[in-house]
Parts: sequence; structure tokens; C-alpha cells
Amino acid sequence: MSTRAIRFLLHNGIPFERIEYEHRRKGAEYAAQATGFPLARIAKTLVLAVAPARYALALLPGDCQADMKRVAGELAVKRVEMADAASAERLSGYRVGGISPFGFRQGVPVLMEQGLLSYESILVNGGRRGTMLKMGPHVIRDALGCRVADIAEPEFSTGR
Repeated sequence: MSTRAIRFLLHNGIPFERIEYEHRRKGAEYAAQATGFPLARIAKTLVLAVAPARYALALLPGDCQADMKRVAGELAVKRVEMADAASAERLSGYRVGGISPFGFRQGVPVLMEQGLLSYESILVNGGRRGTMLKMGPHVIRDALGCRVADIAEPEFSTGR
């Protein structure tokens, strides 16, 4: 089954390898277990509320969380928070757990954690639960026009 994300990549001649797995629960940790890919190389796509009716995306390693202060600084705003599920689904056209940064319904700025660029390939959601795309992080950065920054901290950090 083709998704809007896959059609976007094919239409633009962007290379990827599709990896399917049986989706039993949401989250990068489960995707890593199901695909055998290291959690640090699973890019999760976060939909962020920047202001009323203004959003952004953040691509982070699966073993990290967004440092919202640094994200806000990169977006030149005072405050950023996770978008609620309904807003994320409406904005993206995808279901939570299957949100891909490709083929979004509206143009939004995309931040990418700089650490992702240290890998030859990473997995990113393909627009459907259980569908991942294996891609070079530099390819993702260029295709989305990502701003690369230090925006992540370890998932279980107590702060910096």
C-alpha cells in the first residue's frame, strides 16, 4: 500500500527503502524492536504547537526527547509544546503512530537533531503504522529543507 509520504518521495526521485513490520503498539522503541534497528537510528517525528494555529516538526532519535527550550530558541519563539493528537492528525493527514515528515498537508518548518546526521542511514515513518523508510539522514535533511540543530536530550534525562 502506497502512502502520501511514499508518493511524495517517488514523485521527487528521492531514494528510500521501505521496511514493513507488524504494528502492535506506537512508539520508536517498538519500531526498533520490530525492525531490529537501533533505537538511536529510529527518527521519531514530533508535531509541535508553536503558537495558535502555527506548528513545526522535530525529527529526533528514538532514544531522545525534545529540549523544548532549545526548540523554541531555534524557532525564535518563547514557548513550544507538543501538539495534541487531533491537531497533529489534522495538520499531517496521518494517524498518530504513523506520522511521516513527508507529504504533509501544510508546509511547516522542520528541525532535525544534528546527531541523526552521524549515521549512514536511519528509519523514519512512512506515513502508516508499521511502515518505515530507510534513508540517509542527509537525504531527509535536503528533501525537507530541515534546520539542523542540537535540540534533543536523552529520553530519561533529569535536565541539563
